[in-house]
Formats: sequence, structure tokens, C-alpha cells
Amino acid sequence: MPESKNGIWSIAVIWLFHITALIGISIGFEEWFVQKTPVNLIISSILLFLVYPINTRKKTAVFAVLWILGMFAEWLGVKYGILFGTYNYGANLGPKLDGVPYLIGVNWALLSFITASIAQYLVKKPVLQLIFAASLMLVLDFFMEQSAPRFDFWGFDMNVVPLSNYICWLAVALIFQMIIRVAKISGNLKFSAHLYSAQLVFFLYFFLWFS
Repeated sequence: MPESKNGIWSIAVIWLFHITALIGISIGFEEWFVQKTPVNLIISSILLFLVYPINTRKKTAVFAVLWILGMFAEWLGVKYGILFGTYNYGANLGPKLDGVPYLIGVNWALLSFITASIAQYLVKKPVLQLIFAASLMLVLDFFMEQSAPRFDFWGFDMNVVPLSNYICWLAVALIFQMIIRVAKISGNLKFSAHLYSAQLVFFLYFFLWFS
């Protein structure tokens, strides 16, 4: 199948899943749709591998490294309150490894890859590229944090997200972007932009909905 057709159908699938969930939750089927979050993340990850694509040993290795580092960073938070604050993961992100959902590590890697591609297109200076990509990740995290407790994704002590969470999120994101930069990873811009936009629209909508 031609790459252009791959891109078209993958983008259609991404928006179908996100918009369907957005509407379904809004009209009263929150529990059913939120429980299917792991399915959405798995499908998004499969599409990333197929369309981005992650089709070389180098890209696969970098994705694996970011998954491991993402899991470790989250484990430090869950177990010891280091980096992001004191918090725990709920039941709606799938199976866990010592309290950290496997898919959280996947999401760290996925977001790092797609925001890197967006930044590579929009920003030319390497340092600003890193900062812009990491900032895109931080913006998405900000809106996710508002819906996470409601959706039983994760929750902080006293239901207060500490400032350190955002500072450390940006720092970790910068490290991940540096790894991608050094490895010279790039991918499908259109797919990356649509996947990021779909996630941003979803969480921005519920940020406003629950406010």
C-alpha cells in the first residue's frame, strides 16, 4: 500500500477513536470509553510503528530506551515521590509493572517521537527545536493532569499537582528530545501532527468540560 494511503487511513483511525471517545464520554458513557483507553494507546502505538515509521534497528532501540527511561522516571515518582511528586496510577491505563502502567512508558516514547518531528519542521535552530518539542509535551501533560483523576488514570496526594511535576516533566522531555536529536530520528510529519492534535483536542476539551 502506498505511503500516502497509509498516512490517510492512519489519520482517519486516530481521529475516529479520539472523537468517538470524546462524544461518548460527553453523552454519558464515560466509564465504558475510559476503560478502553489502553486499546486507544495500543492502536496509536501500532500506527506509529507502521506509519512514522519505526522500521529500523536504530529507531526501535531509541523507542525502547525512551520506554525504559520513562518507566523508570514514573517509578521514582510512584515509589518515592521523586521528580513528579507523590502520586499513584489508577485502573484505566492497563497492566502495571511495580505500580507503573506499561503503556505510560510507551506514551512517553510515542510523544517524544511525534513532537520531535513537529519541532524539526517548525523550528530550524537545534536548541530551540529541543525546547519547542519538550514544550509541546509539557502543554499536553498540563491538560492531561486536569482529567487524569476523573478518568482514574492517576492522582496526586491531596488532588494537587505540584509545580515540580511540570518542571521535571519539561526536564525529562528535554532529555528525551536530546536522545532523539543525537540519534538523528525523524518521521512522518503529517501523522505526527495529527496524532498530537487529536490528543490535545481530546484533553483540552475535557479540561474545559470539567472546569
